[in-house]
Amino acid sequence: MRKKGLVAFGLAAVMTASALTGCGGASDKKESGKKEAKGTVYYLNFKPEADAQWQELAKLYTDKTGVKVNVVTAAANQYETTLKSEMGKSEAPTLFQVNGPVGLASWKDYCYDLKDSDIAKQVTSDDFLLKDGDAVDGIGYAIESYGIIYNKNLLKKAGYTQDDIKSFDDLKKVAEDITKRSKDLGFSAFTSAGMDGSSDWRFKTHLANLPIYYEYKDNKVSDMDKIEFKYAENYKNILDLYMDNSVSEKGLLGSVDVATSMAEFALGQCAMVQNGNWAWSQISEVDGNTVKAEDIKFMPIYFGVDDENEGLCTGTENFWCINSQASKEDIQATKDFLTWLTTDSEGKAYMYKSTDDGGLGNAAPFTTFGEDERSSDPLAAEMYKWMESGKTSVSWNFTTFPSQTFKDDFGAALLEYANGNMSFDKVEKQVVDEWASEKGAN
Repeated sequence: MRKKGLVAFGLAAVMTASALTGCGGASDKKESGKKEAKGTVYYLNFKPEADAQWQELAKLYTDKTGVKVNVVTAAANQYETTLKSEMGKSEAPTLFQVNGPVGLASWKDYCYDLKDSDIAKQVTSDDFLLKDGDAVDGIGYAIESYGIIYNKNLLKKAGYTQDDIKSFDDLKKVAEDITKRSKDLGFSAFTSAGMDGSSDWRFKTHLANLPIYYEYKDNKVSDMDKIEFKYAENYKNILDLYMDNSVSEKGLLGSVDVATSMAEFALGQCAMVQNGNWAWSQISEVDGNTVKAEDIKFMPIYFGVDDENEGLCTGTENFWCINSQASKEDIQATKDFLTWLTTDSEGKAYMYKSTDDGGLGNAAPFTTFGEDERSSDPLAAEMYKWMESGKTSVSWNFTTFPSQTFKDDFGAALLEYANGNMSFDKVEKQVVDEWASEKGAN
């Protein structure tokens, strides 16, 4: 997700802890009778909002095993820059992440082949293996879904339930009706569709995933060197719906960050917001939050193409990779750490417990997690419900977008469109042209 931090944290202080109780491959120290662990783990964390949890579990693992686990957290939107800097140091990360095939292209020479590892054998689907030929270069560690999050209580106050919204046309009717009555109701239909750099990923990648998904589906492919942007009109329709029925006016969207947008939802200023299952922590931690866990629900981003069968957008862009340039001892220590996270009861608890309970809130795609070890996050529960509903989950295809530059340029064009300085036809042309030029150059 990401893309998902609320606060631009600086690099977290490196957590170090030392103990003499060792694990696999340790040698006895004659003078003490205790074992000394070989190898260390250095994880460069992608998610600023999860820094505290990672620091805590790193200390727990070190205290239990004697293996040092250092966690450094990159600032929001600075992961790639930080990774390049850290990889140039003598003590480089042993564990890092890439965001799919495009991210892998930059780092595949640093990726240890995990195909024979325990963690690779535990994934529930090959969809969570990031491959380069036969090599498994990355392991997806969290199932994530995004769609339209809604406050069931506010929707009810407006006279509607989820049963009234089964298509784009239904969604448009409800949103516009709420807008007409917003002064009497006391809330808007949608949060502000913030085009600030911390927020526009929701539209330049997550929303943009849908037209690419349907275009790939039509062509029975998983990537294309050129696109038509065949479903640009559908994309424009839903984006306009967000912008025209939100808390803020279009011309103000460039100054709205993701924290403000999520706070609007948390404080009951609107009924709906496009975001993912990770957003519960962003909502529940807002001072004065009025949204109860039992009232927060998901619906698909109804796109006007296959609304009857469409489910949530479900997948992952977060893949763990082990640094192949690290020492053998550090590589083994890192593999052992990942095995502990996905098999040990304490490690698994950190993975699946909600952020409210001090966990990472991950819906982990591993066979080692039982039914009672699913994420306890209310939006994760909604995600599982939709996955098991018989609807077709929309796959994540924004991981195939040409580059970060392409996405940033797309976001800048969307802001110009929101401000009335650029026609959508020009936005569409830019997307098509930059896709072709960047993919053709790769």
